[in-house]
Amino acid sequence: MTLKPLGDRVVLKFCEAEETTKGGIILAAAAQEKPQTAEILAVGPGGIVDGKEIKMEVAVGNKVILNKYSGTEVKIDGETYIIVRQSDILAIVE
Repeated sequence: MTLKPLGDRVVLKFCEAEETTKGGIILAAAAQEKPQTAEILAVGPGGIVDGKEIKMEVAVGNKVILNKYSGTEVKIDGETYIIVRQSDILAIVE
């Protein structure tokens, strides 16, 4: 199954959360923070959204940083994805 986002939406997959600290301490799953870095898997076409012209500035394969509690999580075939609006993306990691 594939996801095809509509409008200014983007489908992301979170990057793995760090399991150890810089000092080498292993973190329990409950102590790990939700990752804010994700990879873009699909990008919507943009166009007119809410009466405004939206140009998509991100592309498939970009690694991005997004708002901590943004988007909608969906599970498909055992994998978890997040769908966000382009405006919820804070930066592209280069």
